Amino acid sequence: MNNPNTLSDAAAKYLALEDQFGAHNYHPIPVVIEKGEGVYLYDVDGKKYFDFLSGYSAVNQGHCHPAIIKSLQEQASKLTLTSRAFHNNLLGEYEKYITSYFGFDKILPMNTGVEGGETAIKLARRWGYNVKGIPENQAKIIFAEGNFWGRTLAAISSSTDPSSYQGFGPYMQGFGLVPFNDLIALEKAFQDNTVAAFMVEPIQGEAGVVLPSEGYLKGVRDLCSHYNILFIADEVQTGLARTGKMLACDHENVRPDILILGKALSGGTLPISAVLADNEIMLQILPGEHGSTYGGNPLACAVAMTSLEVLKSENMAENAENMGQLFRSELAKLQSPLILLIRGKGLLNAIVINNKDPEFSWNICLQLCEEGLLAKPTQGDKIRFAPPLIINEKQILESVNMIDKALKKFSV
Repeated sequence: MNNPNTLSDAAAKYLALEDQFGAHNYHPIPVVIEKGEGVYLYDVDGKKYFDFLSGYSAVNQGHCHPAIIKSLQEQASKLTLTSRAFHNNLLGEYEKYITSYFGFDKILPMNTGVEGGETAIKLARRWGYNVKGIPENQAKIIFAEGNFWGRTLAAISSSTDPSSYQGFGPYMQGFGLVPFNDLIALEKAFQDNTVAAFMVEPIQGEAGVVLPSEGYLKGVRDLCSHYNILFIADEVQTGLARTGKMLACDHENVRPDILILGKALSGGTLPISAVLADNEIMLQILPGEHGSTYGGNPLACAVAMTSLEVLKSENMAENAENMGQLFRSELAKLQSPLILLIRGKGLLNAIVINNKDPEFSWNICLQLCEEGLLAKPTQGDKIRFAPPLIINEKQILESVNMIDKALKKFSV
């Protein structure tokens, strides 16, 4: 089993460097990767693994997708950054492309997913003051319990996870919480006329791939429309074909007022995020009131257009839907006493382990690594399985066999 005591000298050297010179804010699986190709990763000793995390869904298109890498290399040799102090020849093309792709009037380009969330909150507050008429400094944003959208001070101020917020106060004001998948509680919160927006993940990824009841998203849309409250969809992890549709919101044919995208918008090559909304919302922010040095840089624009193009041209949403159904059905056939629950949509899946001890799920992931499959526990007793969307039937069957072998090394 992979652990620091059985690693090769090369791997141990890299781990020691990180331990000595890097902040200790992550707890990775003890494997050192040096190459990625398609659905596979290779460590410094040449061992091949199935990647069942996909960079937390940033690598939906597969590692080093040839078309995306080609766009990256070609643009990098010409122009990478101008800042927004000047125009560049790709920003407008990208803005036209992505707004047409998702059906919104405007995009505000940023870099990371958490920046996208911060941007959406600022847009919602400004809209609340200028359009809805909320008194100054009283706008509230409602979030779902169990949410995860990053670790900035705003993100942890809306969190219900002590490991995210504990010891980092004081926290940002103007945030409220309701249970996820509870329309009654949401409507009660909406009675407050200072609420500007509700920000929610259509499926809660970091919480352990928690799916809402059918009709929840439509109910959210209806309540937001009725109470004149903005529906902010955090699709940073669930979007871009991951769940079997281009957006997870598409499963219920609902359109948010503000859409946040990130991760796979670059195919895993560099940080790119986007906030999309219509003019009434987006044009509330004026020059000098929000921005980013790297947001909308020419390299990001070129890469994002190609990343979006290959999702459609290679039918990745359809493949995610089909392979996800196959994966869940094959997992169910294992009838493992260790699997308490299988849940997911498309290729965003998780199993709930029949043991509450976080070390138990961690050890299963170490054994999965030994078998040749990389995954990571979340929330203690859950293991998330999210391979690149290009995975095929043979690879699904092979990976389930690895999961079966790993689970059989443990008992309830």
